[in-house]
Amino acid sequence: MSHPATFKPTDAAIKAYHATLKDYAAHDAVHEGATETAFSHLLAVTAKPHGWTLIPKKGLKVGGKQIYPDGTLQDGNFLPRGFWEAKDTDDTLDVEIIKKRKAGYPLVNTIFEDTRTAVLYQNGVEIERFDLTDARKVADLLSRFYNFAEPDIEKFDRAVAEFQDRVPELAKGLDEKIKQAHAANPKFQAAFNGFFSLCQTALNPNIRRDAVDEMLIQHLLTERLFRKIFHDEEFTRRNVIAAEIETVIGALVGKSFSRDDFLKALDKFYKAIEQAAETIDDFADKQHFLNTVYERFFQGYSVKVADTHGIVYTPQPIVDFMCASVEEVLKDEFGLNLGSEGVTILDPCTGTGNFVVNLIRRVSKRSLPGLYAGRLFANEVMLLPYYIAALNVEHAYYELTGGYEPFEGLCFVDTLDMVVNGQDSLPGLSKGNADRLERQREAKVTVVIGNPPYNVGQINENDNNKNRKYDALDRSIKATYAKASAATSVSKLNDPYVKFFRWATHRLNGRDGIVCFVTNNSFVEQIAFDGMRKHLLQDFTRVYHLHLEGNVRENPDLSGTQYNVFGIQVGVGITVAVKSAKHTERRLLFHRIDKRLRKFEKLDWLAMRGTLSRVPWRTLAPDRRGSWLVPKNSRAFAKFIPIGSKEGKSSAAGLAEVVFKEYSLGIATHRDSVVYGFDKKVLEQRIELFAEAYNSEVDRFHRYGRKSDPETFAWSKSIVWDRDLKQDAERKNYAAYDAAKIRMVLTDRTLLGGCTSTES
Repeated sequence: MSHPATFKPTDAAIKAYHATLKDYAAHDAVHEGATETAFSHLLAVTAKPHGWTLIPKKGLKVGGKQIYPDGTLQDGNFLPRGFWEAKDTDDTLDVEIIKKRKAGYPLVNTIFEDTRTAVLYQNGVEIERFDLTDARKVADLLSRFYNFAEPDIEKFDRAVAEFQDRVPELAKGLDEKIKQAHAANPKFQAAFNGFFSLCQTALNPNIRRDAVDEMLIQHLLTERLFRKIFHDEEFTRRNVIAAEIETVIGALVGKSFSRDDFLKALDKFYKAIEQAAETIDDFADKQHFLNTVYERFFQGYSVKVADTHGIVYTPQPIVDFMCASVEEVLKDEFGLNLGSEGVTILDPCTGTGNFVVNLIRRVSKRSLPGLYAGRLFANEVMLLPYYIAALNVEHAYYELTGGYEPFEGLCFVDTLDMVVNGQDSLPGLSKGNADRLERQREAKVTVVIGNPPYNVGQINENDNNKNRKYDALDRSIKATYAKASAATSVSKLNDPYVKFFRWATHRLNGRDGIVCFVTNNSFVEQIAFDGMRKHLLQDFTRVYHLHLEGNVRENPDLSGTQYNVFGIQVGVGITVAVKSAKHTERRLLFHRIDKRLRKFEKLDWLAMRGTLSRVPWRTLAPDRRGSWLVPKNSRAFAKFIPIGSKEGKSSAAGLAEVVFKEYSLGIATHRDSVVYGFDKKVLEQRIELFAEAYNSEVDRFHRYGRKSDPETFAWSKSIVWDRDLKQDAERKNYAAYDAAKIRMVLTDRTLLGGCTSTES
């Protein structure tokens, strides 16, 4: 907790608590079943602002048996922070506390109360008794309760923060060891080259060698946590990808350095994280705990990777809602359940496996082995989440069946490489992975569910952090979503989530089925996605979209990310697209949640609704332009003559239908700060300096980097780069200042003193 929790007797939650008890007393409702709801509500309301969540009747294992405290409070890392037990006013509170102590109930930070008195235990010792009829005492109780942190959790908070801060330094040290091995360790060179070739064929033909180095670093820094937290010492032997990487690392550490000695400096971090994990009894909570550690690791380890791949795990209420909705649609539309023979499920971007775990928990024990072994698939392209997904799914299956079976449906692969029907088999990183890929390719998938990454592209060309191109899939998008668009620029269709929608449509291959994604919701309203909207309604017979708002950039009044379910800047939505031959008409159903709701309120709303059928949908009637949210005055507006259109631009007949036949995006310099200015002399000096710096980079590239890809070459950050400028440098096109190209331009500030510009 970053700030101490302080409560006042006048706080609204405390007033509401006493008012509720007064109402109950007026109706003679003084038994535990009634009065505990008042205290439960008090804890639930006061916990939220401090990042804790009250979970009623959550089971805990103590000495081989299950106990169920009335309330368990967990923090954002899914660590238990406190407990609550309610008793009848007719009970003797001290007697009941003795019973609970004998039963093994936790006393680390626990409130026992009977509506009149609360007893607070911390670290196994009674701390104080509080008169619950006194608002000041209630405030004191809450302050003491929320400000407590047991030593293991305090160590964990510090350790993870320090670990996140130290990850770049540690990764740099390992990177240096690997570079030395590349230069002087023949055994490592051979092992690495073999693994690198497999990565090129299975993950990305353009993958960089340093990206594979990063995989080795990630594995070295985190492999211990996987083994210890999940008590799986055989993990690196049983996992088909971990085993391959261990072969490469074995060659690395044989001569280059001692693995144990290097990682010894991390012992205090590892132990603090592992000890905190031991306070978690429930495996699902351990899964979420490791998700949060993993997320923070990546934010410290590689901001670029986190940005490109969307390193944010899906909140559980979203996973629950989506999985329940798929289950419901299968039953209502197709008369099937998740375990039915005709149902094959694929999570194409599984992350840490949350969707798959949720789904298998919904399948009957009789049907689960068949689904797990042959009709359930998941893909992941990043190493750490792939590891966590394997552990999560395999352990969930073990808990449900009592027997360990490897999850043969999990593949380490870039899903978007698998789009074209009839494509040759994709080689895997190992024979086991290749076999899994081939089996997945042959499967007749009927359900696609998950959380694709969403990132339209780098904010700055200098970042060298572009999304990867997929020739086959990009051609498909160009022939469908882009071709059907009236937008001048369709570059936003490069966002990975758009590609996943197109990929999922291909993957159903004309069969009846379901696509359920949680994604960026920009496609619902923005003009560049009009072709995508049209095709979604052509490709599917029912489309449900639950708009979760949260676009901080469009709603500056909702400052910060506390209004977004992922804590990110862009808006989010859940889409369930259904294709059924039984449907005689196509329907689009839409619901927009209140944008003023905070993150936890939106997640509570999803948890309360639970599934698709409980959402108050309204049916939309899209217009011919592909607009889903059609303005009320759209018909009248459509009668006006357009200022410009694609049809008018391409046809002589269009002259009669538009005001302007010619139009464009205007001048796009990509470096306005360089080529515009209000002082001609200053502008001339700036352009000359820019040309000189650029020409130096041309020379440097052709001296040292001409064999490299200009997109990945380490260009100087002093220049604002774009794709065309990099290509000019590759072609050895030098820049020269020409005073004749300075000219006046009109801007909003021209009336205040004029403006000069240059075309360079």
